[in-house]
Amino acid sequence: MADNFDLVVIGSGPGGYVAAIRAAQLGMSVAVIERERLGGICLNWGCIPTKALLRTAEVFHTIRHAKEYGVTVGEVGFDLSAVVDRSRKVAGQLNAGVKGLLKKNKVKVFDGVGRIAAPGRVVVRQGDKETELAARHVLVATGARARELPFAKADGKRVWTYRHAMVPEEVPSRLLVIGSGAIGIEFASFFNDMGADVTVVEMLPRILPVEDEEVSAFVAKRLAKEGIDIRTGAGIEALDAKADGVTARIKGADGKVEEVTFSHAIVAIGIVPNTEGIGLEELGVETERGHIKIDGHCRTNVDGVWAIGDVTGAPWLAHKASHEGVIAVEAMAGGHPHALDVGNIPGCTYSRPQVASVGMTEAKAKEAGYEVKVGRFPFIGNGKAIALGDAEGFVKTVFDAGTGELLGAHMAGPEVTELIQGYVVARHLETTEAELMDTVFAHPTLSEAMHEGVLSAYGRAIHI
Repeated sequence: MADNFDLVVIGSGPGGYVAAIRAAQLGMSVAVIERERLGGICLNWGCIPTKALLRTAEVFHTIRHAKEYGVTVGEVGFDLSAVVDRSRKVAGQLNAGVKGLLKKNKVKVFDGVGRIAAPGRVVVRQGDKETELAARHVLVATGARARELPFAKADGKRVWTYRHAMVPEEVPSRLLVIGSGAIGIEFASFFNDMGADVTVVEMLPRILPVEDEEVSAFVAKRLAKEGIDIRTGAGIEALDAKADGVTARIKGADGKVEEVTFSHAIVAIGIVPNTEGIGLEELGVETERGHIKIDGHCRTNVDGVWAIGDVTGAPWLAHKASHEGVIAVEAMAGGHPHALDVGNIPGCTYSRPQVASVGMTEAKAKEAGYEVKVGRFPFIGNGKAIALGDAEGFVKTVFDAGTGELLGAHMAGPEVTELIQGYVVARHLETTEAELMDTVFAHPTLSEAMHEGVLSAYGRAIHI
């Protein structure tokens, strides 16, 4: 006889486990199905462990430049196995934390692969064993996996996906990074700081293509200054992996093809949703380009079946999945949550320099028909940034000239992934330039650059 639940969640990533906990808080009986490790890709193989690696690179970089701060140190080096071990321990700690949270909230966890056999019925398979669960609601939170090049499958030795790049046995001597989204740029930054000779190849005309053009240009210039070879408007025509390296045929923006040899290559060209084998086709759940179609409250076209996170499409961000999870279960419970506003989801890249943004770029705002006021403030005009020894970068704001609505904010520089939330809150509260200009910002802080970025749009900046 099937175990009965109000909700069965397939997948325990940042969308699935958050949805499960919120559902339990609302009095629902909940089960979670996970085929690998609680916390999903983000916690175990993505967001969190990569930040641990990047923190190591940041510390290493700072120590190598200690003399600039008046600090004398001896010979500086690193133990790669210890670097990787620290990253894995961070992931392990958080994995245990998720396990504890689910237990605290009386969420039952089933190890195995979940498949929706019929509306309200889910089968969990683990090896030869099958367990049947019944539920009023089923939430698909199965996430996504790295997209691979059709002509060069990742082998974990010379051709890597992000999973391989997080547990390297050696620092590449010469690394090719294919793709310049957040994942590609973060790994390019990390391995460059750790001593690799890095080349980034991007098919589009600029790196970080979803960011504002000025941010993309600034980051490209900074990365090039750090020694990274950036090739935009370029493509990989072939990739030949051998025991001792990888040979790539790179077609440049000028149409010329160059053959270059690397020790390793990282493929970071996007993701593929995990929709296969979970019963969606048999149920008639609608998809678009592989992603599950949902409404504003994460319902699919099939009653009782919901979906959240990467499996539903862009933006492919953990915090988007978590927020969707809360929206979905509150709707299941009979509430009336606000539909997700994608325009208020911040995007962050944790490279050196950091990048963060929310809302429309200047170009998108103009395309949408807005007359805009644009503010810019460089961190070189910020006292805290100068004191930190990290004063390169800027804040850019985009306002509707007619109403004062903050249409977008774009930042590159020190700790901007933390700062961006101020602008996210401002957009969520529908704050105008007047409230932002009248807000008192503590001194000395990096956040003062945010204030000046607003003042600049209206000709009132003080420190430039």
